[in-house]
Amino acid sequence: MLVPLSNAIVGIDLADSKQMVVVTDHDSKVLARRMFRCRAWDLGAGLDWARERAAAKGFAAVTVSCEPTGHRWRVLSQLAADRGMPFVCVQPMVTSWARRAEDLTPDKTDEKDAVLIARLTAQLRCYEPEPVDETWARLRHLGTRREQLITETSGQVQQIRDLLECVWPAVLDCAQQPFRSNTWIAALRVITDRDGGDFARTHRLGAARFDHAVRRQIIKRGGQKPCLRIATKIFAALADPAGVIAHRPGALERVQLLLQDWAHAQERLSDTEQRMLAVLDELGVTALATSITGLSPVGAAAILAQTGDPRRFATARALVKHAGLAPREKLSGTFKGRTKLTGQGRPGLRLAAWRAVWGAQRANPVYNARYRHLTTRETNKLRPTQAQTVIAAAILRHLHAVITTGRA
Repeated sequence: MLVPLSNAIVGIDLADSKQMVVVTDHDSKVLARRMFRCRAWDLGAGLDWARERAAAKGFAAVTVSCEPTGHRWRVLSQLAADRGMPFVCVQPMVTSWARRAEDLTPDKTDEKDAVLIARLTAQLRCYEPEPVDETWARLRHLGTRREQLITETSGQVQQIRDLLECVWPAVLDCAQQPFRSNTWIAALRVITDRDGGDFARTHRLGAARFDHAVRRQIIKRGGQKPCLRIATKIFAALADPAGVIAHRPGALERVQLLLQDWAHAQERLSDTEQRMLAVLDELGVTALATSITGLSPVGAAAILAQTGDPRRFATARALVKHAGLAPREKLSGTFKGRTKLTGQGRPGLRLAAWRAVWGAQRANPVYNARYRHLTTRETNKLRPTQAQTVIAAAILRHLHAVITTGRA
């Protein structure tokens, strides 16, 4: 038991260089309080002080409690573990609600928050944080880096699109999905790198030499051959006068630099994903995670990077709630409100599960059949996005099942 009656409770409000420490009993009576002006990793002296004050009041030991915000709570957890002190966390949302319920005002001070954290701990409105495992922790950090790189590459693509819409909109119509076309990207590189966006000079090359330059660019990037139809359309678009001509040289120079940044970011993203797959192999869950038809190894790694070890969840529904994908009902008497998702939990996990839906829905016949049933049934027919949310929750449940049972 983490919060026995024989333990005093140490509530700590963590900050950058100022830590408020309060020692209370289980009736929230403050036994001692002190402000420590130090960093979180120097708070060991504060824990020793709290233990001495608790012992002076007749308590056998102390239980340390704080809010799990930022990184400092992990440092405090390590300091408490080194001293054999039980450590628990109180959710910041619970603290916020309790702060308003206490005196119906949003008053907030470090001392009040520390006392409030200790009071919620005495009421057992706290939880034991997940134990740190080196391998799972590494997967989580790699997953965070992958999300950052995806955001970076998406921003670069959007910037390129915006610039081209301004100065050369015709090129965006040369391929159905231009940023997924190796030929389109290679041709844009040729135009921006070779001649600095001088369309007249590029046009003097002729279609045959332009196609040859695009082919060389694709082979240089590890491809095989270009799509001549797209290359021909791009060469014809060189003569299109649409766009803000005065901005064209500068904008195309920016496009050239963005293409270089995009390529570098994609290389880093690929390297990060390979590292994540290596961690999955180290954990021994690759075969289990990918036994779900339509769920790619990278998609499974992205989800597990957000969940941590699924075995820490007692049920699959608890994992779905952690992602905020569980439905919430509104029923009172004869009133029946609209059922929506809770939207609570971990947004990164919700996003990873949502991304996994697109491939799984097409490749997995069970998911595909369920999607068709949910969107075509006569009673309570769901919209496409609602049905896809149901599939995302199903992926999380199935992933929890195969890993916790060890059965594909």
